[in-house]
Amino acid sequence: MDNAARPGYEVPMDGLPSDRSVREQVLTRADVERLPGSSSPSHLIDCDLEEVDLAGLDLSRWTFERFNLRRADFTDSKLEGAVWRSCRAAHAQFTGADLCDANFFASDFNNCALRRSTLAAATFERCKLTGADLSDAKSLDVRFEETLLIHAKLPGYSFRKQVLKKIDFGQADLRKCDFLATIFEECSLRDANMTGSRFDGADLRGVDLGGLRLVDASLISLEQVGQLLSELGLNVR
Repeated sequence: MDNAARPGYEVPMDGLPSDRSVREQVLTRADVERLPGSSSPSHLIDCDLEEVDLAGLDLSRWTFERFNLRRADFTDSKLEGAVWRSCRAAHAQFTGADLCDANFFASDFNNCALRRSTLAAATFERCKLTGADLSDAKSLDVRFEETLLIHAKLPGYSFRKQVLKKIDFGQADLRKCDFLATIFEECSLRDANMTGSRFDGADLRGVDLGGLRLVDASLISLEQVGQLLSELGLNVR
């Protein structure tokens, strides 16, 4: 089907409206490439890029709002400073993508691939990252708040000195993570793989640690061991 035949297709041939926004379109890679580049970021609202290959494109500082991005492929794309609001991006591919300073709000990225991506200073707030793979991502100062990371893969991540609020790490891969001086508020680490993780100076009073073995996490303070046993019902195996 050509563009003219697609219902609602109205991306203008001579450029975008003054607010650089595109609304309610079903887009292809060619459509996206016709939109302004990183020098003039676009604001895409209520659009559809399901299963579209966008690998390698420069979409820095673009805004995606109420977007369908299921199984879209952003492999090796430049998405620095991009904003994602209320998007649906299950199984999307971000392997190797540059997501520095990107902001994710109230979006569903379950089972997405963020392997080897650059997430420095990225923010995830009220997001669903169930089953997401963040292995080998460059994650300096990445922030999560009120986010589901159940079954997510985050080996080696540093959460040092962060305040983690309402994060569910249930059954996540958190091997060799750095939680030094981290404060947990209404979080869950239930049945997470914590082998080799560090907790020096961490405040674990606000975390569900059900199923965690003490031998999995090194350097939990003796004071906190007593609290965990008496207050949190920690299973020692």
